Amino acid sequence: MGNAFRLNAAVAVDLVVLTLGARNAPNDTLCALLVQRLYAPYRGRWALPGGFVQTDESLSTAAVRLLREETGIRADRMHLEQLATYGEPGRDPRGRVISTSYLALVPNLPAPTAGGDATAAAIWSAEQILADPGRLAFDHHRILADGVERARAEFEHTPLATAFCGREFTVAELRRVYEVVWGTAIDPRNFHRKVTSTAGFVEATGRTSTRDGGRPAQLYRAGPATALRPPMMRPQAA
Repeated sequence: MGNAFRLNAAVAVDLVVLTLGARNAPNDTLCALLVQRLYAPYRGRWALPGGFVQTDESLSTAAVRLLREETGIRADRMHLEQLATYGEPGRDPRGRVISTSYLALVPNLPAPTAGGDATAAAIWSAEQILADPGRLAFDHHRILADGVERARAEFEHTPLATAFCGREFTVAELRRVYEVVWGTAIDPRNFHRKVTSTAGFVEATGRTSTRDGGRPAQLYRAGPATALRPPMMRPQAA
């Protein structure tokens, strides 16, 4: 019976932190927070923030601690949701490591500051990183890809995209957020119809703006909905 509880693997957490734009990337770019590893294995390679869970920590507590230690970014008020668990043999050359990943979608992510076992921390274009499968250490390319796909799905089913707009926004500005996260162009008329007909998604303010160019556009604010019914399906999934 005792053998069943013998620890035969290390437990770790990894974080996929996504935002729009960064110092080295325009605001119309989906970006990921990365750190450069100080120690072997994969010394000098870029990776997702994360590390080993201490014996007295929960997984979520470890995620918050490691994000702060490696990037200087506090996650106390950041919504972290579990993404997936990765435990394939050989994913870490040091031995068997089972890692639970967390996803955060963060507007206005602060500039990171490297610490702990990271020599650098930066916000990179997710598309650029995913285009090079050998760029990240361990299996972090797969984890990042899974995180981007989860984020895209969340934009289908929740009004999260409004958090990446200003307090008041036009439908065109909201559409651009969707286009950046989904990585595809969206038909403006269909999008406008879906947004304004989905209960609780957005609310008209009664004001207009010309910042999109052309005729004055109606300004909206985020509505009270926490889920989109029907969902805003991606063009390729429609």
